[in-house]
Amino acid sequence: MTDSVFVTGGTGFLGRHLIPRLCRKGYTVRVLTRHAGARAWLTTYPNLEIVQGDINDADAVHHGIQGCRYVVHAAGFFRFWGEDEAFFRTNIGGTRHVLAAVRGSSVERVIHISSIAVIGNPDPSRIIDETHPPHPVDIYQKTKLHAEMLALDACIRSEAPVIVLRPGAFYGELGSYAFNRLFFRDPMRGLIMQINGGRLITFPAYVPDVADAIIAAFTKGTLGEIYNICDDPLTHKQVFDVVTREANLWYPRIPLPGWLGVLSARVLTAISQITRREPFYPLNMRSYVYNDWRVSNEKARRQLAFVPTPFEEGARKTIAWYRAGRPELIPEC
Repeated sequence: MTDSVFVTGGTGFLGRHLIPRLCRKGYTVRVLTRHAGARAWLTTYPNLEIVQGDINDADAVHHGIQGCRYVVHAAGFFRFWGEDEAFFRTNIGGTRHVLAAVRGSSVERVIHISSIAVIGNPDPSRIIDETHPPHPVDIYQKTKLHAEMLALDACIRSEAPVIVLRPGAFYGELGSYAFNRLFFRDPMRGLIMQINGGRLITFPAYVPDVADAIIAAFTKGTLGEIYNICDDPLTHKQVFDVVTREANLWYPRIPLPGWLGVLSARVLTAISQITRREPFYPLNMRSYVYNDWRVSNEKARRQLAFVPTPFEEGARKTIAWYRAGRPELIPEC
């Protein structure tokens, strides 16, 4: 069997880093996408095949998986605001389609991309390793945990050879949402909101590192296991210190007590019910921003040979990408 890989979510934030790496390593790659014509960069790689369709198209998923050695299920719906149905349809329904297509196939490994965020509200007294009990609090977290459980159950039943990767908060080139917006885009536009003195702890994951961990999981790690993929924990202040230093920003950091941030999010979220547009600070951002995410990546380091990029280096590259005008591809891809 050739080293062929079927990828869902291949045109998303993670996929745009993963696909070039796979192609340049010599894998034959199949990418599931609805709008291939709008993704000109896909034509850059001769060993890439486009499968027309989306994760909700069971036939397209089944067609794409046939004959592949590895499957990377990275498709997911992540927003801080949106209709519940969209989360259920993509995160749970899409996972069901992938697992059904893998059943009875010759696929050797399915790399299921979950999220450390499934923990929801972490216990402040303990480190978040892979044994920390999940307590999801929003629809994204709940549907991602459900999908993860489906994948692991299929592995237990010997229906799919699954490894689960739980990345932290994505940041890096080619992204503009969530962590990228809060810690890069907004500060570079002059807006730095530092909650509770910057003491809260976050869990960044440089997206190229996640792509490398996926490829490592083709041959490393243990089936049926979960791996946290992220940098070492950093306080919000440490993140802002690095970003402002690397970007030469001198804007004042607006101190914001946690209660005022939550109140503002409640008001903006209520207004969004009228405007039908995502608020600037959605209430669902609360568990990501207002918790201490002391995440351990020790298991991934030990079993997947995972080595996270120092945050200073990842931040420097992300800032350079923004200042270059946010090109569709970055040179190292």
